[in-house]
Amino acid sequence: MNLDLTPLAWRLAGTPLAAWANDVQRQLDAKLEIGHGDLPRWRRAVDALPTLMPTQIELREGFRLDAPCDEATCEATREALMGLSPWRKGPFEVFGVQVDSEWRSDWKWQRVAPHLDLAGKRILDVGCGNGYYMWRMLGAGADSVVGVDPNWLFFCQFHAMKRYLPELPAWHLPFALEELPPKLEGFDTVFSMGVLYHRRSPIDHLLDLKDCLLRGGELVLETLVVEGDENTALVPEDRYAQMRNVWFLPSVPALERWLRRAGFVDVHCVDVSLTRVEEQRSTEWMRYQSLPDFLDPQDHGKTVEGLPAPMRAVLLARKP
Repeated sequence: MNLDLTPLAWRLAGTPLAAWANDVQRQLDAKLEIGHGDLPRWRRAVDALPTLMPTQIELREGFRLDAPCDEATCEATREALMGLSPWRKGPFEVFGVQVDSEWRSDWKWQRVAPHLDLAGKRILDVGCGNGYYMWRMLGAGADSVVGVDPNWLFFCQFHAMKRYLPELPAWHLPFALEELPPKLEGFDTVFSMGVLYHRRSPIDHLLDLKDCLLRGGELVLETLVVEGDENTALVPEDRYAQMRNVWFLPSVPALERWLRRAGFVDVHCVDVSLTRVEEQRSTEWMRYQSLPDFLDPQDHGKTVEGLPAPMRAVLLARKP
């Protein structure tokens, strides 16, 4: 795994992010010192991937890497990638190996992407997971993408793909949003997808996201919502769809108000979709329980706790 962030510093030289980019290698090295018990095993899985040069790279319509690959090399690729299970976001196609992730993240991207113009944009993806959307952002013409997510397995899954795309301007940092400097104010676009409902203080999260944007920059916010008016927000008593760390599920009108209260303008919702069991499910690449286990078996309109089934909205907003 190549963990040299010098190319990131070069890429961000002369931008408002230059000072941070020059220090981020030190921050990464300090985080690696702490590490994670499984990190050596996951890094070995990445290092076990065959040395191949993609002859074709597809990031716009999906994620696919192609190269002439004999059966033994394909099997080695599959075994190494399986060593990085569970795969939550995807799918990825790597030299004929189909990584069928828990989430059909390509479906969500198809709902989000038509409403965005990412050409030439410098992007921050907060809670980026394994970086699936980061690659799709590059496919949509982004200048560069930085993703932050403190999950070490997701970090290694990203580097499995980065191994074959070393020159592309995408960097995954194993940090929480709170580990970034305050008031970075250096990104054209900031994504927060599937994060807000995990935050005990959602308004603070929105303010932190705004602080990462340049003036005039765009926020892309995707989160769980419920039906209701501008005063509606569901606060689960305990679990929501078996998740303990779900705090606030607002209605779309309430979320629009939260964004305006946080200082955003041009706030509008571009998509609302019920999450279907075909979109989130167990596979051989993610063998744990998934959405079908979290819904009322008699009524898929409710969770096992009797709460409204997962519905997600995408909102866009601008920093004035």
